[in-house]
Amino acid sequence: MHGRILVVEDDTTFRMFLETILADAGHEVKSARDGLEGLRLLRRETFDLVVSDLKMPGKSGLELFRETRGELAAPPFIFLTAFGQVNEAVAAIKEGALDFLTKPLDDPDSLLTLVRRALENQEQTRDYLSLKESAAAGIPPEELIFAGKAMQRLRSLVHDVAATTANVLIEGESGTGKELVARTIHLLSPRHKASFVPLNCAAIPEALLESELFGHERGAFTGAAQARAGKFELARGGTIFLDEIGEMPATLQAKLLRVLQERVFERVGGSKEIKADVRVIAATNRNLQQEVAERRFREDLYYRLNVFPLSLPPLRERCDAIPLLVDYFLGRYGRQISKRLTGIEPAALQAMQDYAWPGNVRELQNVIERAVILARDLIRCANLPDELLRHPEKESADSKEVLKSVEREIIVKALRKHGGNRRLVAAELGISRRTLQYRLKEFDLFNEK
Repeated sequence: MHGRILVVEDDTTFRMFLETILADAGHEVKSARDGLEGLRLLRRETFDLVVSDLKMPGKSGLELFRETRGELAAPPFIFLTAFGQVNEAVAAIKEGALDFLTKPLDDPDSLLTLVRRALENQEQTRDYLSLKESAAAGIPPEELIFAGKAMQRLRSLVHDVAATTANVLIEGESGTGKELVARTIHLLSPRHKASFVPLNCAAIPEALLESELFGHERGAFTGAAQARAGKFELARGGTIFLDEIGEMPATLQAKLLRVLQERVFERVGGSKEIKADVRVIAATNRNLQQEVAERRFREDLYYRLNVFPLSLPPLRERCDAIPLLVDYFLGRYGRQISKRLTGIEPAALQAMQDYAWPGNVRELQNVIERAVILARDLIRCANLPDELLRHPEKESADSKEVLKSVEREIIVKALRKHGGNRRLVAAELGISRRTLQYRLKEFDLFNEK
């Protein structure tokens, strides 16, 4: 396991020695010459671990450790100390430091072992917090959100972007789980202790949307009896999720662009600038590039939002996820109505995997909720909606095969009638010789006469 490590050491030779050991082990390493420089780096960047000398001129390693404890996602510390300062190092561990090693460092492996253990503990803690907060927010675990082979690349991208402050644009059909992906990004980010504030731009009337986003002052409009904070204020330090961003009116697009560019906004009816310390994740089921081309969406806003695009595949492209999703929803709705079902019969599960799911995961969720209500012991085909059992896309595929078979037979008869003369065959069938050549190749009839 590799991590991002800050080395804080005033001895240049020893600092370079530590950098080499850690970098050779595959870690990303940054270094500081003293506690003050280390503090500046910690406030500007994120690190998985700090390896610091305990005693340094100016600001000691212990002072640096104490100053970072109250900060969001403070990294663990491993201290390096002279043999005579072991008591101070032990005191630091009582305050929450991870461990210490004495100088000079006789065995580099002892440091690498401590580092590996620290990074593993960090990952376990992150996973625990993520699952805990996911449960508190009422959302499924990552394994379910990213179920299916088609989602594995997306999951990796989500982890990559979560640690940054980049704006994210999530594209995908309705019901594919865009808000769940946005929440996952937030929970994995350094902002996870602050709020995640969602807003569906399509669900708010245009006249009220500006107030919902930015808030309003008392008397700003009829009915504004008191001042009210908007979503951007409520999300301070956290993440705002703007769903259906393609539905946002042009006037508000311009105001949102200013927030993204200048990181400030004013409430409706106000003049005081409020800082927007917010990460923006937007989502759409529209093709925003086409909306830009047709001048329904601002090009400059599109590029501001589309810093890191994510595209969610529809459920029909990840049928391998359906058994896992079915099992999750079956347990969830069974618990809600205190009904214990034994599972789903194979024919019903196959019907679900053959269906095209135009409503995606949201439609699957509704189907399972209904089936749980109707089922007695396990979910059967009789508990599913009729449209799931028709498989129109399968019938269409079968029909195409029938048509191909008929077309092949007609060409074979014409070839036999004209002794393989392709010019006469093409003339009789009313097609060009080039089209006939293509059909002969498709049906493997080049040697037919």
